[in-house]
Amino acid sequence: MRTVSFSALTGRVTGYLQEERDAAVAHKVRPALVICPGGAYRYCSLREQDPPALAFLAQGYQVFLLEYSVEAQAGVYRPLRELAETLILIRKSSAAWCIDPAKIAVMGFSAGGHLAASLGALWNDSELCLPMDARPDALLLCYPVLSAYEYAHDESIRWVTGGREELRRKLDVPSQVTADFPPTFLWHGGADDSVPPENSLLLTQALRRAGVPVELHLFSEGGHGLATCTQETDSPCDACRPWLALAEDWLNRRFSFVP
Repeated sequence: MRTVSFSALTGRVTGYLQEERDAAVAHKVRPALVICPGGAYRYCSLREQDPPALAFLAQGYQVFLLEYSVEAQAGVYRPLRELAETLILIRKSSAAWCIDPAKIAVMGFSAGGHLAASLGALWNDSELCLPMDARPDALLLCYPVLSAYEYAHDESIRWVTGGREELRRKLDVPSQVTADFPPTFLWHGGADDSVPPENSLLLTQALRRAGVPVELHLFSEGGHGLATCTQETDSPCDACRPWLALAEDWLNRRFSFVP
């Protein structure tokens, strides 16, 4: 493994890349995954960075971690533009990094799930004018913040909107879904009283209405911020731990990728 780092506007990106030591797999073109950790748009949670990144690295993915702008710097679409720029820069370097530019997914946890889903909804928004290369090819949303109204996580929405009602309307993800939204995998713990599972249910309903491929796993147990549900992340949860294998299998099938 080797690491790369670069700036995406004011965000910082760290990439973990496979080293092709075996001549039989040298220069193998791989899918990529960009991870957006949670933290209520107030900070970027460490438990939602390296543990899931290393799990997908072990599956053969090229993996990138985005530390996006938070707190007062999170308003006026700045994290969204940083994530869009991250995908654009990865696609520009895809040949050098042995990445298939048509197989780049974004995984988001909690507020990072809101960020990932917002790009899925708004990548072709006429007001934002993002480049076409900013569209994720798939989304994996982990106990995501999605609603800006009923069932909203108020702190996340306050930071990302700066209290502006027009941004709240725009960043209410379920109401922004169109048929152009990327295929999506979601999971949520049924006992999450910080970001209620209804967030994932609302988006799933909107995606089904729009004809977008979606897979939802709503577990009967499990609270918020579980990351990989292991002792390593100080969040062991036997009930929700299967999410990681389910997500890996779903993304491998979406990308026709054999690890």
